Amino acid sequence: MTWTVARVLSDRNAGLYLTGVVVSGFGSSAMWLVSGIWVKDLTGSNGLAALCVFALWAPTLIGPLLGTLADRTRRRPLLITTNLALAALLLTLFAVDTPDRLWILFTVLLLYGAAGVVQDAAESALLATAVDKTLLGDFNGLRMTANEGMKLLAPLAGAGLYAAYGGARVALLDAVTFALAAGVCALLRVQEPALPEATLAARRTRTAEGARFVWRHPRLRPLVLAGGTTMLFAGLNGATIYAVAEGLGHSPTYVGLLYVVQGAGSVTIGLVCGPLLRRLGERRFAGYGIALTAAAVALRAIPSEPLTLVSCAAVGVGLPCVLIATYTAVQRETPAPLLGRTTATANTLLYAPNALGLAAGAALIELIDYRILLAALGLTRLLTLPPLLRDAPSAPPP
Repeated sequence: MTWTVARVLSDRNAGLYLTGVVVSGFGSSAMWLVSGIWVKDLTGSNGLAALCVFALWAPTLIGPLLGTLADRTRRRPLLITTNLALAALLLTLFAVDTPDRLWILFTVLLLYGAAGVVQDAAESALLATAVDKTLLGDFNGLRMTANEGMKLLAPLAGAGLYAAYGGARVALLDAVTFALAAGVCALLRVQEPALPEATLAARRTRTAEGARFVWRHPRLRPLVLAGGTTMLFAGLNGATIYAVAEGLGHSPTYVGLLYVVQGAGSVTIGLVCGPLLRRLGERRFAGYGIALTAAAVALRAIPSEPLTLVSCAAVGVGLPCVLIATYTAVQRETPAPLLGRTTATANTLLYAPNALGLAAGAALIELIDYRILLAALGLTRLLTLPPLLRDAPSAPPP
């Protein structure tokens, strides 16, 4: 494992990209947590707090359209521009100080999420050609480790900064990290030819090509669909997080500790996913992760602090498995000219259900005891397993 990590990090572009993930991931993780605490403190509503995460994921509903941008322009300048735009956008949150101005926060979160969809598509397309395909699983695992590793530090740091100075200062921190990430992107050495301008009809056709490719590919389709179903349940589960903290007798800031524990699990699986992917294959690796997550969510229904912490760690290990497996398969199986659109389509099929689950969960948590909801989610999540545990079909010709 150490040799593989060293080999990935020895690549200049890979090392720079992972540095950018660490920098921007710290600010994003802090802001993601604090936005919910901010709304909870201003309104007292668990449902409205959960809607913050929904606002971040809602733009994935138009992911294929946003992902087309990554195939229509050079990707490095696009990443620099979006990072700088997000840095400027976050500064508007200094105006949020009363409940009647929360619309500003939700607007910023929606735009934040839309920029994230574009960035994910551009990054995947840019890096799939910069990293050896045999190392993509290891690279994606390290990227997950870097991203989730920030959840070990950022939630507590963000919660502490919020408690001392308020949400606007956390937004300022996030803005600074995006500006630094733009500088890291500027250091990447990538040769990208200018792309010809397409007609409107051609753009519409190109947008649909990514969806058609995923749907017709016998090895990608079951992975993406199982991942989308899993993320639907993850959204429903995520909407219960503040109710779980409240059920244990803690304040909303306790959620920061739960995210730290989950992040520790994700860091662990990220470090070993490369060898496991080669041993098990994408489908079985994803299936085992889903099974672990289902058991962990059901366990969270028991109002016990030790069991809740164990559950969070297990979710942190299991949930990334389906995401890493799907992204690795998409990068390996998709032709380079289609990668932006195909990645955005995969993102939509993965994360749009998550957004819908968060919205549904925000309503359900006001109507149903969270323990009943968690137990039901743990059992129904197992329905996604059978298609993944069958033998994988042959890939179609390119």
